[in-house]
Amino acid sequence: MYYIGVDLGGTNIAAAIVTEEGKIIRRSSVPTLRGREYPEILKDMADLCLRLMEEEGLEEKDIHSIGIGSPGSVDPENGILVYANNLKFDNVPMRAEMQKYISVPVYIENDANSAALGESISGAAKKYGDSVTVTLGTGVGGGVIVNGKILTGSFHAGAELGHHVIDMNGDKCSCGRHGCWEVYASATALIRDASTAATQNPDSLLFTMVEGNVERMNAKIPFDAAQQGDSVASQVLEQYIRYLAVGIVNIINIFEPEAIVIGGGVSAQKENLITPLEEEVKRHIYGGVLKTKLLTSNLGNDAGIIGAAMLSKIYG
Repeated sequence: MYYIGVDLGGTNIAAAIVTEEGKIIRRSSVPTLRGREYPEILKDMADLCLRLMEEEGLEEKDIHSIGIGSPGSVDPENGILVYANNLKFDNVPMRAEMQKYISVPVYIENDANSAALGESISGAAKKYGDSVTVTLGTGVGGGVIVNGKILTGSFHAGAELGHHVIDMNGDKCSCGRHGCWEVYASATALIRDASTAATQNPDSLLFTMVEGNVERMNAKIPFDAAQQGDSVASQVLEQYIRYLAVGIVNIINIFEPEAIVIGGGVSAQKENLITPLEEEVKRHIYGGVLKTKLLTSNLGNDAGIIGAAMLSKIYG
């Protein structure tokens, strides 16, 4: 039997056919085109799954289940996406909608929880029973694994780590509150701050690397510019690392996990991210001793897909 894992993102819908052992054998993606009504987006998701099956020569009887990792709060028992502020979704019957097109069991879970499950099954946290995975992307997601199981809270909406407040008088978040961690620690935040700094410093390498067009800025460019000695980019990263560290310290103080795995696009920086982050966390950790391992994902974007594909092993 095979499994299908789907990662619903703000930019793309990625899906893959996964084996029992968690190996991806075929994958593809389509643009999310968020802002559309949910039936359109979920039809695209179903069509993507069906296309993968056709390309691999599989029928519905060959598919054990489909798992979907979605941003926001979910009700996995009833297959409902309760709320996703970045997609503007509210009480979306995801399971029922998908089963209009595919007659196999469908499971849903928060995307960061799915990524955390993927990392704990076959990724960076594989040898740790207790871990937290933090995904840095359009927003900031979090997934907590305790004794190999997802910690979801009593009402399935726990571990929304991106929405713990680090500055109560801070900038407004897309969720409506002010000063949420994701306002400062997401990849979106890094791109925003780097773009502002480049605009204000047209003589900087940061500005040169986007050829004067900050619309070309991405989360990699500040790291590249800083490594080449650009002081403006270095200042942007120092501020970003400070904000990221505030949230990491809070997570350690609350959960004291064996490991924290950093996922999302920013995690591709590996030691360029982890080394300064670890130094900043050590300066502020309660008790002054950092025991938790800080790691970057070794599954990359596959963590969410693999974890989603394996959801039936938890909820089936």
